Amino acid sequence: MLRHRIAALAFLTMIVGVSLTAFGQGRPDPALIAAQRDAMVPLAFMDGVWRGPAWTILASGEKHTITQTERIGPFLDGSVKVIEGRGYDADGKVSFNAFATISFNPATRAYTMHSYAQGYVGDFTIKLTADGFVWEIPAGSMTIRYTAVVKDGTWREVGDRITAGKEPVRFFEMNLKRIGDTDWPAAGAISPK
Repeated sequence: MLRHRIAALAFLTMIVGVSLTAFGQGRPDPALIAAQRDAMVPLAFMDGVWRGPAWTILASGEKHTITQTERIGPFLDGSVKVIEGRGYDADGKVSFNAFATISFNPATRAYTMHSYAQGYVGDFTIKLTADGFVWEIPAGSMTIRYTAVVKDGTWREVGDRITAGKEPVRFFEMNLKRIGDTDWPAAGAISPK
């Protein structure tokens, strides 16, 4: 009986392994990639290099001012947006660094940002607006909401702590100007030879 269970488990493991390998190494689904790429078109306004002043309220209550930069570009044939943010203190030292991807899932019809910042990692829903986007971080009894308005070469984004029954508390603001194009992250790919 034990021998039959071991054989069945080995067979199941082999089937799952073959299935995962086939999925991982299978041919791309052109319709799926096209749907993802099409969904990224409304986010093309983000592409490029941005710079400007930003501030945040630290846990101590102190207002910390930096120069914020963002570089953003398409990846995987335009089906994913890649973002790097850096904040520089007055002396040029990097005091903030974040990396994120934005993707679209045709099955759920939702945009997701996968973000790494300050030792944290998370997946957050992004909702497009008429002139930008909104994304939120659930934080226990409160929600942290970032609202971005991007138009005419400017990007204003604010962060608010939202608690039920209370006025929102603004803790972050950045005002960036688009300063140019970028071929990042697609540039510099390793050639086959």
